[in-house]
Amino acid sequence: MAEVDLAALRRNAARIRAAVGPGVAVYGVVKADGYGHGAVLIASVLEPLVDGLAVSLVEEGLELRDAGVAKPILVLGAYYDHYHSEVLEEGLTPVVYDAGEFERFGRAPVRREPRRSKVGRKGEILRRWPVHVKVDTGMNRLGLDLGAVPGLGDVARRFPHLAVDGLCTHLASADMPSPDDTLAQLARFTQAIVAARAHGMHPSIVHAANSAGAVRFPEARFSAIRPGLALYGAMPSPTVAWADLEPVLSLRTRIMALHKVACGGGVSYGGRWRAPRDAIVATLPVGYADGYPRHVEGAEVLVRGKRAKIVGAVCMDMMMVDVTDIPGTAVGDDVVLIGRCGDESIRADDLARWAGTISYEILCGVSKRVPRIYRGGGHA
Repeated sequence: MAEVDLAALRRNAARIRAAVGPGVAVYGVVKADGYGHGAVLIASVLEPLVDGLAVSLVEEGLELRDAGVAKPILVLGAYYDHYHSEVLEEGLTPVVYDAGEFERFGRAPVRREPRRSKVGRKGEILRRWPVHVKVDTGMNRLGLDLGAVPGLGDVARRFPHLAVDGLCTHLASADMPSPDDTLAQLARFTQAIVAARAHGMHPSIVHAANSAGAVRFPEARFSAIRPGLALYGAMPSPTVAWADLEPVLSLRTRIMALHKVACGGGVSYGGRWRAPRDAIVATLPVGYADGYPRHVEGAEVLVRGKRAKIVGAVCMDMMMVDVTDIPGTAVGDDVVLIGRCGDESIRADDLARWAGTISYEILCGVSKRVPRIYRGGGHA
């Protein structure tokens, strides 16, 4: 069972807002089903606390609109196939990465008014559809080259019903120890901003910083930030620290069986772990099909407030832990895989380290078959 603490989510959003100050807009990232927390409910909780939301896919944006989310929604993934009209009609804000994509939006027929009213910051009705333009400053994934910015200005003038309302980039190394690559990206992005304005594009929303960028590089905040992982109380690397953020998701299960394993007895597939003494091994009904990584080294869970080692290979639907040194352990006992029990805690960052991956993958990997319980702020 995954428990999602909506009160912790609210507190994290408030801390992020306070850290960047009132002059910086906050676009909460809820892609990948809200990083595995449940996008619709997470978005509904965040909506009054942020200036907008961000997703990766058109389908994710449509899901939020269907659920009644009215705040601006950025579509960051920039893959639109043939759904350009639907994006505009649903009031989603596309991020485009080349002049051809901008032109496809410019030529797309808009058959009805967008579901979300186009109201400006001062209450005026907007007559143009907002578009954000992505510039590649070193990620080498998506975005205009710096030299292509003037050409996009020429294309934009041909479609006056589209407004280049935003300019953005993506930081590739904000969570790495050396700041050099990030500072170089920010310098190139500043050049892109100057070039855009010189060629008739005057974006009101300029954004580059993800969670790591917002923490470590105040100069990367510009007029908006895009926190994702920080909202959920995790960090992308040990280099990045944001004080007082609280984990939003905990992962718990119960012991389904106990086995006495004789000294030298093997556990799980291949018998890769063999009991160094007579042992008591607990079986848990959770495995890699639920999103717990199969390849972990030194991983632990919490049983009765004490740490217990995972032993043997993690199976598709089950895993085993050594509870020999935890007296009184019984079938039905609560087990914490991510979260707190007594004075001990295990964070998603810890599990990511044991699995040799990043906390993004841990949170996004919690599968749909794991029930989610929402607590805090009137939701349960």
